[in-house]
Amino acid sequence: MAKKILVVDDKTELRNLLKSYLTQEGFDVVTANDGQEALFVARHEKPNLIILDLMMPEMGGYEFMRVYSREADTPVVILTAKLDENDKVLGLELGADDYVTKPFSPRELTARVRAVMRRAEKQTVEPEVLRIGALELDWAGRTTTVNGQPVVLTPSEFNLLATLMATPGRVFSRLELLDRLQGTAYEGYERTIDVHIRNLRAKIEPDASNPHYIETVYGAGYRFTAHEIG
Repeated sequence: MAKKILVVDDKTELRNLLKSYLTQEGFDVVTANDGQEALFVARHEKPNLIILDLMMPEMGGYEFMRVYSREADTPVVILTAKLDENDKVLGLELGADDYVTKPFSPRELTARVRAVMRRAEKQTVEPEVLRIGALELDWAGRTTTVNGQPVVLTPSEFNLLATLMATPGRVFSRLELLDRLQGTAYEGYERTIDVHIRNLRAKIEPDASNPHYIETVYGAGYRFTAHEIG
């Protein structure tokens, strides 16, 4: 069965272009022209991935993510004409998995869509449960707990934590982690890993300002500590 993609953009021409291109690539595509309509469509169509413009009337992309992320953990790829890094960071902090800056090529967008879908599905068949200290990660159930309490992670945060926890003590560069998450590593995008790490620390660390689990290795990247809290 074809994977279903919801394209949300207030520009009719762009919606139609992406629908035509992605349909040719084998996807089932539904569309919406703003965040309000996207909520209705997403709730009824249950898409596997959402391509989301940020700047739209009625309800913009940021507000859509705030609302819909409470209902589903559907992967999101942001479309933005803005060049301000803060806009991209805010999108990632709200749970987006990747972003593409307009103008873009449909080919690049399709590659990113496939990569996001791969990493969202990659771990679903893993039966392994990882436990380190008070932290537990269930690959199959895609759940995470800290001291027995559930912690809600975005797909990217979950996959990032799973990658780090699977090999405690190993240092991963930002590009390596980006490749693990997206299936491709684009230079210039690797700093998005910092955003995911910051969000992850806020959710799992006893003290996010003094992280215990996820350590920064200056000049190299990040690693998951091999020792437990004493």
